[in-house]
Amino acid sequence: MAVESRFRQVHLDFHTSPHIPQVGHDFDAREFASTLHKARVDSITCFARCHHGWMYYNSKQFPDLIHPTLVNKNLLLEQIEACHGYGIRVPIYTTIQWDYHTAMEHPEWRVIGPKGELVGTKPYEAGFYQEICINTPYREFIKAHVKELMALLPVDGFFFDIVRPQDCSCRYCLEGMLEAGLDPTDQKQRLAYNKTVLDSFKLELSAFVRESHPDASIFYNSGHIGPFVRESKDAYSHFELESLPSGGWGYMHFPLTVRYARNLGIDCVSHTGKFHTSWGDFHSFKNKAALEFECFRMLALNCKCEIGDQLHPSGKIDPYVYDLIGSVYHQVEKKEAWCTNARAKAEIGVFTTEEFTGEQVPKAVAGAVQMLQEAAHQFDILDTRSNFQQYKLLVLPDDIQLTEKLGAELDEYVRGGGKLIVTGRSGLNEAGTRFMLGSLGVTLKANPTRALDGLPAGGREAGGRLQYVDYILPGQAIGKGLPPTEHAMYIKAVEVEAKPDGKVLAEVVASYFDRTWQHFCSHRQTPASGRVIQPGIVQRGGVIYFAHPIFTLYNRNAPRWCKQLVLNAIGLLLGEQLLTHNGPTSLLATVNEQPEERRWVVHLLHYIPERRSQEIDIIEDVIPLYDVRVSLKVDTSVKAVTCVPEMRALPFFRENGRLCFVLPKLEGHQMIEIAF
Repeated sequence: MAVESRFRQVHLDFHTSPHIPQVGHDFDAREFASTLHKARVDSITCFARCHHGWMYYNSKQFPDLIHPTLVNKNLLLEQIEACHGYGIRVPIYTTIQWDYHTAMEHPEWRVIGPKGELVGTKPYEAGFYQEICINTPYREFIKAHVKELMALLPVDGFFFDIVRPQDCSCRYCLEGMLEAGLDPTDQKQRLAYNKTVLDSFKLELSAFVRESHPDASIFYNSGHIGPFVRESKDAYSHFELESLPSGGWGYMHFPLTVRYARNLGIDCVSHTGKFHTSWGDFHSFKNKAALEFECFRMLALNCKCEIGDQLHPSGKIDPYVYDLIGSVYHQVEKKEAWCTNARAKAEIGVFTTEEFTGEQVPKAVAGAVQMLQEAAHQFDILDTRSNFQQYKLLVLPDDIQLTEKLGAELDEYVRGGGKLIVTGRSGLNEAGTRFMLGSLGVTLKANPTRALDGLPAGGREAGGRLQYVDYILPGQAIGKGLPPTEHAMYIKAVEVEAKPDGKVLAEVVASYFDRTWQHFCSHRQTPASGRVIQPGIVQRGGVIYFAHPIFTLYNRNAPRWCKQLVLNAIGLLLGEQLLTHNGPTSLLATVNEQPEERRWVVHLLHYIPERRSQEIDIIEDVIPLYDVRVSLKVDTSVKAVTCVPEMRALPFFRENGRLCFVLPKLEGHQMIEIAF
């Protein structure tokens, strides 16, 4: 059951050691709630039980699990009641697979790896990351715990933390796999079994909650949302995208993930944090400009905002943290009207390799996201089960495997007028032996060059220092904006031949030889020999194929020529793009639609993350842009163009059939309403 989430949320961690005295001694319910209200927080997730394994409410069934130094055993209840007095929702947090106390008391419930090891934090390391298997009697403990929470406390919703697949060989999983006729020695079968167990756990627990609390919000956190959630999506009321850019996720994770998650049919919220680094970074503050960017980017990409904090063990809320959060949430509150029920105006669908590899930020997909964002294209991320008919152009970046069925569906899409860009090894079957797309203008060469492992070298990253480099020589149409000469491609092209009706847009030029210990030249790759060896880019009707894994290349070291070739290909297939601007590539521009309001909303954001430290990217300064010219492909008659929420009208005009306007100054984030 879907719910509509609120825009200004806080996730309040409270993982508190039993070695800290007088926990909650300084908690003041009135101060707590009024501080949140002043900061314009409208929902806060508070703790029933933490990763240390302790509870923060007056448990009748598990009194031995109440935090041993908790002064106020009604801490959670008082937090909820005080917040409700201000109309603030309070979803209840409880941990699932990380519980230090339970893991120590019940080692027989822990995840056992394939070598017989207990998975998680080692005995002499600091941390509570011992993994617990929910296929054990621990599952009944969780259910009893949740049942008690629903009986004792007002329940707005639940946040169940650390709920993710494991490779477990405990006795319970072994017995279950054998009963299901599976081979426990096969890792793929173990992982598939555990995924089934996890999906059934989520669906069962959600059904249990909804029996008595049908309107409760429910979320299961694994630190990421991807194709793996499809089978259990009905267990969720909404998605929360944990993505702290400074906490290990980086600035690419969120835009890639949300462009996928927002198309699954339920509301999306995203976590960042007030921390300088990541969770548990006490007494640290994120730069205000960074927090603004992270929250405003959520709005621009159709997501609600959530900021992570951690309450001090004393229970006293930090007013300076909420001065920071409030400085951003006061702005978010004013922007909400132009973000409610907004949906992206995406023209392009980009397939992700995550469902094949499990990699959360696949290199090729990240390269595609970076390229398209820099060029202001409007796009979504898809998997092979997505409905792709609505998009004008589909991109299969570098290694998207196709079944015969999906290949036929994509060919039908092309026959219906859809456009395709296929790169590298994309379009091949799982074995990599033939293309599953009849609409491609290429076929595989019969006897490709082999790498040291015996597999075809083309399209794969090689070890060492750039052994398999070749060069691309673009023709006039695909090479617009580039000099008509060879350009280095740091991963060898997939070896293909053009079909008779395939139009070669660029050729591949070989180096004199691959770099090995026996023959090498200079510091890096051997230069181009002038010998054309195969087509590099081939067009056949509405399909353009790149023989190189061009998006992986861009993710690795961002050659501008790779981006230019892709953008030129998009231009050849799509013609005009929905939005263009004259700003720098660091300007993020999105277009959303609010159909009921009969308007589009353009978001412009200009914040630049810099690698100022060894570990994380930093945003400290807001660098304004002036006279930003925006052009939109709009067929409908436009009534007004207005900077919102300031309600400042902008002059607009038509040029070459497009709507145009100039924003005199962009400082950070600006929304522009296009009213029809």
